[in-house]
Amino acid sequence: MIASLPMYDWPEIRDATDAWWTGLARHLRTQGLRGVPRALVRGGPPEAAWTHPALLLSQTCGLPLARRLHRKLQVVATPCYAAEGCDGPTYSSAILVRDDSDIRHLEDLRGRVAAYNSTDSLSGHLALRLVLAEFGPLLAGAIETGSHAASMAAVAEGRADVCAIDCVTFAIAERHRSKLTTGLRRIAWSPAMPALPYVTSASRTRSELLQIVKGLRIAAADMALAETRRTLMINGFVEPLPSAYDKVRRLDETLPALC
Repeated sequence: MIASLPMYDWPEIRDATDAWWTGLARHLRTQGLRGVPRALVRGGPPEAAWTHPALLLSQTCGLPLARRLHRKLQVVATPCYAAEGCDGPTYSSAILVRDDSDIRHLEDLRGRVAAYNSTDSLSGHLALRLVLAEFGPLLAGAIETGSHAASMAAVAEGRADVCAIDCVTFAIAERHRSKLTTGLRRIAWSPAMPALPYVTSASRTRSELLQIVKGLRIAAADMALAETRRTLMINGFVEPLPSAYDKVRRLDETLPALC
């Protein structure tokens, strides 16, 4: 079996991510799961793990899940994060501009340039499409940066005028890379969307899924992991509504292009 937790795996909190997995893996083993890996898989594209037939547990963005992975993965639980912009199992994107910019409202973005991490990102791309949809064609252009951190840097350095950043990512950056965020100002929040789910392979049996859910629930209440969860801003997990990520798919299919 393999496991990965790639979505918030910043170097600054990697020790906490590893500690979270060590504790979680221990609880998964106590539920009778065999072959639980001792270490997380890192390196290479996240989708390699998401589509691996031996996947035990990972975390994915809701957009690739909605677009193409819903037949290869099953959702285990949706995390709740203790970051501004989160509400239970939902999260929003902070719409950011330079602090010295004359941009005050979304409509002020007419003729400007956006930065986004990937067209496969719910928080970085689809969120921008969603908040700008009511204004019709607005942006003059957009650049793909490859990461939320790079999008923030592009705006701070003047290579772009606006970006949408996952609120958990922004909170991590504020804590650990304050130089990246101090020159930025939020002008809006995107509407709340289901947070990035923990997933397992679609080939896992119902019995295995229940074992994973129970192990995760116990790990989320384990006081020995409380400090680790605080570092990762994990408040808990909820079982997802079957339709939660269907909403993401419908938005992706109906919203206009970014520019």
